[in-house]
Amino acid sequence: MTNLEKYTQIFTETFGISAEVAASLEYQQIQEWDSVGHMSMIATLENVFEIMLDTDDIIDFSSFEKGKEILKKYDVEV
Repeated sequence: MTNLEKYTQIFTETFGISAEVAASLEYQQIQEWDSVGHMSMIATLENVFEIMLDTDDIIDFSSFEKGKEILKKYDVEV
C-alpha cells in the first residue's frame, strides 16, 4: 500500500467517507471532522507513519491537501 493510499484510508475510516470526498475535504466541512475527529485522525496519522506532529502542524492541518504538505516536513511523501 502506498503512502497516498494509507493517507486516504485514514480519512475514509476516521470520518466514514469515500476516497472521492476525502480528496477535497476541509476541516469542519463535515460533522465528523470536528475537534475530536481531528485529534483522532492526527493520532492515527502519527501511528501509521511513525511520526510526531508539532502542535503548530496539528493546528494548521486544515484540509486533505494541506495535510499532504505538512507530512512532507516529516519526510512522508504522499
